Amino acid sequence: ISIMRGCENYCAYCVVPSVRGKERSRDAGSILGEASDLYTKGFREVTLLGQNVNSYQWTDGTETVNFARLLERVAEINPLLRVRFATSHPKDISDELLFAIARHDNLCKAIHLPVQSGSDHILSLMNRKYTSSEYRARIESIRKIIPGCSVSTDIIAGFCDETEEDHRQTLELMKWVDFNAAYMFIYSERPDTLAATSYKDN
Repeated sequence: ISIMRGCENYCAYCVVPSVRGKERSRDAGSILGEASDLYTKGFREVTLLGQNVNSYQWTDGTETVNFARLLERVAEINPLLRVRFATSHPKDISDELLFAIARHDNLCKAIHLPVQSGSDHILSLMNRKYTSSEYRARIESIRKIIPGCSVSTDIIAGFCDETEEDHRQTLELMKWVDFNAAYMFIYSERPDTLAATSYKDN
């Protein structure tokens, strides 16, 4: 179930902001209606999708619904409906969201949290807006609030100006987190991104 469109993070390697535009959150009522309809039709698992689901926010004039509250409302449709979501941005994943997941048995204890690199130098070039230590702090919160939670990630290897030491720091972070799964890619330049226009693909 798509809950929002677009993105405003402007990561240096990513085309999403230029091809999908600014973030637009979908009406919370329509999301709940779609999830309820799917449950009625026999579906027992749904995934709420957004480029950065943590940024979800809908205001109808009287109430503002953020992602943590939306997730809980979908979970409350029926305890037999399993609920997942993707993707979370490390700079925005809140303790409020983690506590919401912990409260509901049917909110799947699995979080996809792309780190991309373990090097602060590379994270800065990528415009990821967090440091490796801040990422580690978020992992520690997940482990504390949701014991046994599965964590998966994305990794880009060979980004512009990455050194052997930068890469070593990524491997070190991966060992420390002990991810359940990782999507790993060699850097691939995308047109009209900051990396394509301002960095050398070396």
